[in-house]
Amino acid sequence: MMDTFFLPHATMGKTDSTPIMEFLRSWKDVVGVPKPKSILIVSAHWDTCDPTVSVFPYIHETTYESEDSTESHLAKLGMRVKELLMESGFETVHEDSSRGLDHGAWFPLMLMYPEADIPVCEISIQSSKDGIHHYNMGKALAPLRAEGVLIIGSGGTISYVPPCIPPVHAPMQSWALEFNTWLKDSILNGR
Repeated sequence: MMDTFFLPHATMGKTDSTPIMEFLRSWKDVVGVPKPKSILIVSAHWDTCDPTVSVFPYIHETTYESEDSTESHLAKLGMRVKELLMESGFETVHEDSSRGLDHGAWFPLMLMYPEADIPVCEISIQSSKDGIHHYNMGKALAPLRAEGVLIIGSGGTISYVPPCIPPVHAPMQSWALEFNTWLKDSILNGR
């Protein structure tokens, strides 16, 4: 049974190494997750009105394409994701055969699994919907874990938007630190 993870992905800076990058590079040794059959990425960089799943092995922005990233492998995983969501009551689930992996997918994967030998599929978030919607998506997709699929939520607890992006090694802004502290305390206290 695969675990599910929420991972940050770093901002592409001028530095070759950040704590996030070092953690992702050491992923296999530190976390000790068995090699997955495939990976489903829930990307903070793909926001749609309804759940949408990628079903074609086109890579956006950079190359992270596995030898097993054939149309049939990705289409099969994408269709399985759609099937599980629809069986759980999601009335509309779209397929996207033209959008490739975005920064939220390829950046952590190129560090975690640089061999690029695992098929990867991506699913969108719906920021216009509430937490219950996303919780129900997670419940619907949980059977994938028993099928050898590693599910990764990729994003961050906060996001700086241009032109307010601070330098890579700048201290965290006070509002971001306050929110991260609240979130950490809420999770640790079972809220």
